[in-house]
Amino acid sequence: MDSLLGFVRAPALAFPRHSLICAPKAKMNVRLRAQFNTEDDTFLRAAINCAALRFQETHRPVPLLVDPYAGCLVPPDIQMDLKKYSHHYCISTKFIDDKLLRAVNHIDGLKQVVLFTDGMDTRPYRLNWPPSTIIFDISPERVFKLSAEKLQGVGAKIPRNCLFFHIPLESPDLLHSLHAKGFNGNRPSIWAIQGLPVMTLASFEEILCIVSSLAMHGCSFLGELPAWLAETELMIKSTTKQWIDKLFMSDGFRVDMINYNEVARNLGNELAPGECKDILFVAEQLRYSDDQMETWRRELQRVEEEGDEEGFEEL
Repeated sequence: MDSLLGFVRAPALAFPRHSLICAPKAKMNVRLRAQFNTEDDTFLRAAINCAALRFQETHRPVPLLVDPYAGCLVPPDIQMDLKKYSHHYCISTKFIDDKLLRAVNHIDGLKQVVLFTDGMDTRPYRLNWPPSTIIFDISPERVFKLSAEKLQGVGAKIPRNCLFFHIPLESPDLLHSLHAKGFNGNRPSIWAIQGLPVMTLASFEEILCIVSSLAMHGCSFLGELPAWLAETELMIKSTTKQWIDKLFMSDGFRVDMINYNEVARNLGNELAPGECKDILFVAEQLRYSDDQMETWRRELQRVEEEGDEEGFEEL
């Protein structure tokens, strides 16, 4: 599972995109903690580390965020570090939380949220999602199953009148899997990535391709990607900003890099000292989804067959 497992993306009807055929690849309960065997599971260890950061942030005197379920996902011997600084992961988590909720609360009718996660993301349970929100979680299957068992054990529930679907990262065709679970490319959506094991640049390019295919024009994609992706690709005369602009624009996104220190200041907090190993971003989809293009194609075919000149002019 060195990358997202393979899929073949249907060609767009307009606005050219590159095609990829990829090789396989509440109340706090601090007593309920998980017993995990992480000896040979890198993905599980990383997910637990992130849950531990949320757990510690929750117990700071003035927390940025409260995760009432993180306690069941961390080992019982976790070492608490409640310094006045917040880890950059918690800063970005709060930033992403706020952006997601703001976006879905401005969508009328059905609201679609797609999360690329490490399998222990508690957002579906801890955020106050409005009614008619459908949440899709794409994450490693084995980590998600373990997490789901622990969360069920402490009574974690999805908000009322919302739906939640898990899609294994190992799925042979993530596009088909999302559609099979009810994702509609003719409806607004908001996409986020945090914690998903991105092992190569090609892995992240596949993610961009998926979002570009399914997200409507004007939809947002935000989150974090590993900074080392840029470091492996940067040329002498290229900056990180130039690199990320080119990367996202290749799939039709306009992207902004977000400064962690600025986010921390806006939250009235201070970022923990030390090197940040991720890039926080917000991107806007400039193209039309494949479903939008297919709908447009069918409508164009209809008005041509019916000789509907007025309808043709509207298109």
